[in-house]
Amino acid sequence: MQWAEVMDNPYFKDLPFKIELNRFGQVLMSPANNKRGNLEYRVGRTLERGCPKGEIIIECSIQTTDGVKVADVAWASAAFIQQFDYSTPYPQAPEICVEVISPSNTDEEMRIKMDLYLAKGAQEIWLVDAEAKIRFFNHLGEQSASKWVDIVSL
Repeated sequence: MQWAEVMDNPYFKDLPFKIELNRFGQVLMSPANNKRGNLEYRVGRTLERGCPKGEIIIECSIQTTDGVKVADVAWASAAFIQQFDYSTPYPQAPEICVEVISPSNTDEEMRIKMDLYLAKGAQEIWLVDAEAKIRFFNHLGEQSASKWVDIVSL
């Protein structure tokens, strides 16, 4: 299955799930959670206040070597938006990709997603846990702070 087929399929409309595709075109679904949704909003607000001119994208679809992955929140620079507009899925990852970790997410799953986003050009990955603690990563590994946002508090 291709991403356009998922978007156009009436069976996938209005589901209370986040949907992704793996490299085999299989649909992966994660249940919606209101606390997680609130964290996504708070992360987006923090990015909007702290980053240079750009766009916040909630549920940002990115074509990776392992299918379409959906970053919970992303920040895309004005240059990124000028180049890719709002194409879906993006062929490249925006500069910052954020995953809000669900209880069902494993460390291995998050490591794989981070590697996929970085391989597609993300410059920074944020992992946010249920207590709103943020960990920052780039191609060198875990970092003590974000290179984009001076003060990060949710």
